[in-house]
Amino acid sequence: MTEKLVEIKDLEISFGEGKKKFVAVKNANFFINKGETFSLVGESGSGKTTIGRAIIGINDTSAGDIIYDGQKINGKLSKEQRKDVIRKIQMIFQDPAASLNDRATVDYIISEGLYNFHLYENEEDRKAKVREIIDQVGLLEEHLTRYPHEFSGGQRQRIGIARALVMQPELVIADEPISALDVSVRAQVLNLLKKMQKELGLTYLFIAHDLSVVRFISDRIAVIYKGVIVEVAETEELFRNPIHPYTKSLLSAVPIPDPMLERDKELVVYDPDQHDYSSSKPYMAELSPGHFVWGNDAELSKYRKG
Repeated sequence: MTEKLVEIKDLEISFGEGKKKFVAVKNANFFINKGETFSLVGESGSGKTTIGRAIIGINDTSAGDIIYDGQKINGKLSKEQRKDVIRKIQMIFQDPAASLNDRATVDYIISEGLYNFHLYENEEDRKAKVREIIDQVGLLEEHLTRYPHEFSGGQRQRIGIARALVMQPELVIADEPISALDVSVRAQVLNLLKKMQKELGLTYLFIAHDLSVVRFISDRIAVIYKGVIVEVAETEELFRNPIHPYTKSLLSAVPIPDPMLERDKELVVYDPDQHDYSSSKPYMAELSPGHFVWGNDAELSKYRKG
């Protein structure tokens, strides 16, 4: 039986108040099992990063629960509990240039979490931990005295990965970790993430807009549209049998390596007006084991019939 590490229940995240209130995420429901890679996919502005930042505690939530290892972590937490959550959940950011302090050496950047949480016995132990993680992510010891601007994008992202993993987290939120990188470097970083997951027994929440990348790395995928999660399924099941019209639209936009097939393929355009939720409200339903779809009763019965 797989054990759930994270559970998101009826989550709502909004910004502003009164007339200026903007609901970025609503009715989000999903869970992440220990040791798996769970991907959140959707176009820009759909609320993917907002959910990731809420799990780590950067964004406040306006309704619903974020359960981590059986404990609710959104809302009021004691200083000790908050500290514990920050250590166990780490984030790898999208832009490796913007997320690293350009005035700090690589040694300090990777050690900052160790300093803040005092996760080392003495200076020798700290240096050993930094050396070990820098080696694991494929960088050299001599890089430790340098500054972020002296590195390429791919190397900077490796520094970001080392900074997150030196904390020995259980959950890593990877927010579009390869979208700012050259195509040739992307595969290296993805392979590194997979290797580290195997070696350290990590759980990943992988945030992306590129479905071909997600297929390579994920165990399960959640598709999000304008703050609402519309479909959750195992990776191959989602690619073989997409049910929600928005998922079909996303999949139709994935490039095919064969130019002849690519030329003849039909793009599916998603029209949000096709849903009429005025009389019957939508909800998340499990249509087949592990395959969840968002819809109202009429839509769900249509989806069931295929």
